Amino acid sequence: MSAPSSKHTPRPVSSKTTYALAAVAVVVVALIIFAVSQWSKGGSDSIRNDGYGPPHDPAVSVAMDSDGAIVLGKPDVAKTIDVYEDPLCPACGQLEKLYGQEIAQQVDEGKLAVRYRLVNFLDSKSSSKDYSTRAIAANECMAQAGDGPAYAKYHSLLFTTKQPSEGGSDYNNQDLAAIAKDSGASADALKCITTGDRLDSARNHADSAMKALTAASGNRVATPSVFLDGHKLDVNKDDWVQSAAN
Repeated sequence: MSAPSSKHTPRPVSSKTTYALAAVAVVVVALIIFAVSQWSKGGSDSIRNDGYGPPHDPAVSVAMDSDGAIVLGKPDVAKTIDVYEDPLCPACGQLEKLYGQEIAQQVDEGKLAVRYRLVNFLDSKSSSKDYSTRAIAANECMAQAGDGPAYAKYHSLLFTTKQPSEGGSDYNNQDLAAIAKDSGASADALKCITTGDRLDSARNHADSAMKALTAASGNRVATPSVFLDGHKLDVNKDDWVQSAAN
């Protein structure tokens, strides 16, 4: 889905795919149906806080949890939202386009932190057949460098103006590194992205994120999904970011 050319953007279109989740000690494979989130007809389609950009306060840090979740925010922030996204998911891109800058200001002001839990169920919908996983690996390379604003800019670009179309062409590792360079990535982060250093960990962490999303949502899960303290937020409501921060 291309970037919006004005403050009014088209609604994301629902799509479905399946993801096989294998249990460790059994033969049974559970089939889970994914659907991108439905957006209410009554909700706003204008970009919230347009012009603010991604978080840019130098005090904003980024780190990775042991399960691979990427946490962006200031130290000791009281509230953290969990955001489940696939890098190729059109509705995830739409969520970032509409609300990403509003979230960014709350992060800069220390009212919210964001825990990104990235999944890769749309790998098969990319021309390379592994774009989502490689994009997650690139996100991890940026996160482990520890530069909050640089990571925030990179994440924003990959989900907005640089997001590939589902079923269309995507980026190789050199392309992903070039976008990272434009985001202010360090030399180590660029090398990590180009060599695909975190590809295996990204695949494992995507599995962990999938299990966490399934546990939070039940067997029918959707991306994007946003949770606060274990409760799913209704992102169809215009004020959901403000409500989460207050």
